[in-house]
Amino acid sequence: MPVVGVIGGGQLARMMIPPAVALGIELRVLAEAPDASARLAATAVGDYRDEATVLAFALECDVITFDHEHVPQAVLHALVATGSAVHPGPDALLYAQDKLMMRERLSQLGVPQPDWARVSSADELAGFLADHGGRAVVKTPRGGYDGKGVRMVSQAHEADDWLAEGPVLAEERVSFQRELAQLIARRPSGPTQVWPLVETVQRGGVCAEVIAPAPHVTDAVERAAAEIATTVANGVGVTGVLAVELFESTDGRVLVNELAMRPHNSGHVTIDGSITSQFEQHLRAVLDWPLGDTEPLAPWGVMINVFGELPPPAIAAALGHQPTVKVHAYGKGPREGRKAGHVTAIGDDLDETVYRARAAAAHFD
Repeated sequence: MPVVGVIGGGQLARMMIPPAVALGIELRVLAEAPDASARLAATAVGDYRDEATVLAFALECDVITFDHEHVPQAVLHALVATGSAVHPGPDALLYAQDKLMMRERLSQLGVPQPDWARVSSADELAGFLADHGGRAVVKTPRGGYDGKGVRMVSQAHEADDWLAEGPVLAEERVSFQRELAQLIARRPSGPTQVWPLVETVQRGGVCAEVIAPAPHVTDAVERAAAEIATTVANGVGVTGVLAVELFESTDGRVLVNELAMRPHNSGHVTIDGSITSQFEQHLRAVLDWPLGDTEPLAPWGVMINVFGELPPPAIAAALGHQPTVKVHAYGKGPREGRKAGHVTAIGDDLDETVYRARAAAAHFD
């Protein structure tokens, strides 16, 4: 029985448990706390930033993968030096950890992306603003997610606090008609497999809904998204699932926004909506097993995130009201604004499928 070790005990590790059981894989998790979302598979509790803790955990595993991208590079390289199979590896993860390095690498690969610059001073930011209509998006290179570490600015002094800590990423403020996400899986030996392109709906900088496939997408946009994801996956040597978050701009461009080198929120719809879910595929990929078919099980799939909490009475009410909808709870304590779970519906008609998913999610408001 192969042993896959997951560093990080969040909901992504939790959702790897069912496919691991089905495939006969032993899943072990290095969790941050005893009450972590993936506590059902947690065989160790410790700090993922501590080299000794991570190396001791890896001794039990055939392959190491991740619930998040925050393991320090020094720890990742120490894993590789001891002979651990690490997927994705440190050289790939670097581009998910540092947005400036990501932009530089995407430029080298010729991948379409917003105009951007490394900015080290207020004067440099003022120059970027002057060249881009007086508006820009400023991002901290590391640590930002779900809208954190992102700021819309029109004055250079609005980023003084971040600039005091070091260079920041300045990007053009893209006028876009919607956000898209393209998921791809890649094995260490090279084969890849993409899922259909999806549309993501953001609220407050956080993904709220996903529609699969993206409605009214043109063949050109669909091809461009798949080509971008394939170029990035091969160009940086990703192993496992890669999520490429994209803008479909109002002037027809398809531009890379961000990268995630792990299963991703935009792919949760695949659990109930695809022949092979992103979680099963990730396990197959990191073990270098044959990749599964990614065809959808129905013409439409809709996923809606639930924030705060999913109390059992509300879950029962949602299931009773919408028996064709699936509810996924993450086993987290209640906290305002925290992703606590999601609901998924699949069906033949988009409007009806959206209605069922939203009607079920309304029980958790």
